[in-house]
Amino acid sequence: MTTISDKELLDKAKQVRKLAHAPYSDYRVGAAILDTDGNVHIGCNVENASYPEGNCAETSAIAAMVAAGGRRIATIAVVGEPVASGNCTPCGGCRQRIHEFSDADTRIILLQADGGVAEYSDAELLPASFSLL
Repeated sequence: MTTISDKELLDKAKQVRKLAHAPYSDYRVGAAILDTDGNVHIGCNVENASYPEGNCAETSAIAAMVAAGGRRIATIAVVGEPVASGNCTPCGGCRQRIHEFSDADTRIILLQADGGVAEYSDAELLPASFSLL
């Protein structure tokens, strides 16, 4: 099983953020997931001229996890471009996607604009969540 620090996971998200395809918003986001089996999966945002058809970084990382056989998120790190307005928190759709692969122990860590780290639980980001499972 892989052990990786929060800093290393955030660094992986920073690295993949550089690969984002963001010609419309010019806002690059990277995500790195440590799954419950100890494997790391990365993803970046990929925009498309048909705006709703793009993929968020979190969605890309979750898809990479599932394609590799992972099923549960232990920790997900999300890193957006530095902006003065604050944290790059997952959008509503990504909060639901993260919820689908999370449990009470899942950690969501975000690199803040000031370089600090914010940590949330799934329940904090998506209170009163919806689930079919």
